[in-house]
Amino acid sequence: MIAHLKEREKALESFGWTGREAEWIALVCLHSGVFTRAQWARFMDAHPEQVRRGVHALIAERVASEETEPGVAGMGRVGRIFARPVYRALGAEHIRHRRGASTEVLLRRLLSLDYVIEHSDLPWLPTEQEKVSAFEALGVERSILPVRVYRGAARITKRHFPVKLPVALDSVRALFVYADPGHDTATALRSWGKAHRGLWRALRRLGRSVEVVAVARTGRELERARRVMRGWVEAAGPAEPEAGTAEELARIERAILQGAVHILEEFGGLQAALKRSVALEKQARRRGGRGSIDRGAAWRTERLARVRYR
Repeated sequence: MIAHLKEREKALESFGWTGREAEWIALVCLHSGVFTRAQWARFMDAHPEQVRRGVHALIAERVASEETEPGVAGMGRVGRIFARPVYRALGAEHIRHRRGASTEVLLRRLLSLDYVIEHSDLPWLPTEQEKVSAFEALGVERSILPVRVYRGAARITKRHFPVKLPVALDSVRALFVYADPGHDTATALRSWGKAHRGLWRALRRLGRSVEVVAVARTGRELERARRVMRGWVEAAGPAEPEAGTAEELARIERAILQGAVHILEEFGGLQAALKRSVALEKQARRRGGRGSIDRGAAWRTERLARVRYR
């Protein structure tokens, strides 16, 4: 049994799904809404033909679709479970996972699911409400949780943990997963960390160890994440770079990635640009104070390693 599902998979018996298959459907719906055949095969330990029949059955029942994502190559078709009654049965009727998404969000969801598949025994908090309730139960104020405000014509809506990345919590530690869909710079990772910093520090004051795992497809993305997380861990502490510093760091990273020699020459060449990048990050850490997290790690996906943007 997958403990964090809290037996919600049993609610899917009315659809004809039981056992491991029901767990798989529940896992996808609660963590990503999308999946690849390779992920299904890994979770079910199933033959590709068995997975093919399963996908076609979902499509025939008008529960899911399967399409090629035009924005990426090397991944094959992507399945998406969209049927509202399935999500309603799981108590997650309004979760946005059942809707279509941009290529970036799609990859982020698949990367998140890939990590959860390999660590399904962890005490994940799959939904926004479960995350908010768990942290409030510890005495963490809702005001310091990551939030995004959506302004509509009729009302203002606040969404906590808006990026919808995996979070696990037990009596000893809190684990936060960041999935990098292939950004050109570390700007998105730094922004995500900044949004979580208040929560991380509150958890450490409460005696919880705070750990971050960066999930990515390439060695370049993983090494970049390790460098940022080292700053979050170090006793000298992390401080988000000031606006001008952040822009300069992003410019150096893009120049290195794109091989923009004319920009690198402004810093005195590649080696000088790398030294400048390290110096800027150290400068930011010196302004910080105490570190935000206890441990940072990087995890490379195997099933999505060959995926690339077109």
